[in-house]
Amino acid sequence: MTGAAARRPAYVGLGSNLEEPRRQVELAIRSLRSMPRTSVSARSSLYRSAPLGPVEQPDFINAVARLETELGVNELFRHLREIEERQGRVRGERWGPRVIDLDLLVYADAVITTTQLTVPHPGIGERNFVLLPLQEIAPDLIIPGLGRVADIAVNREEPRILRAD
Repeated sequence: MTGAAARRPAYVGLGSNLEEPRRQVELAIRSLRSMPRTSVSARSSLYRSAPLGPVEQPDFINAVARLETELGVNELFRHLREIEERQGRVRGERWGPRVIDLDLLVYADAVITTTQLTVPHPGIGERNFVLLPLQEIAPDLIIPGLGRVADIAVNREEPRILRAD
């Protein structure tokens, strides 16, 4: 007799700056809730942030969701890509505008580096649009290689909080 698969925590960063970004982020969160063997156990407020990189584009709307999942990391990553595709994500210019971006930030205590996936997601420690939502929902989360989320410095001026849930 086999028992249920272990549920692992995973954190997903969400961002959009095209086609009604707030609606796109909310739609993606609903899609996360419908993934198999996965539940959304927390989600942050929505944050507005300036885009990274040299491309002129609108501000982003960002959030972070905590998942509890039985999915393996590769299967979870595949589902995130499928959600992006369903919402019309086109992979074009690096740091360019996008309808939706789903980044697997942390998967349990895993450290993974492949050609397709790096976990923890690179740059977490320098990205306020990830750190502020993470601090809101998981201040005690330990990010491998970075430490406790609450102890990672952020600039509290940007991004601005748009609304509280």
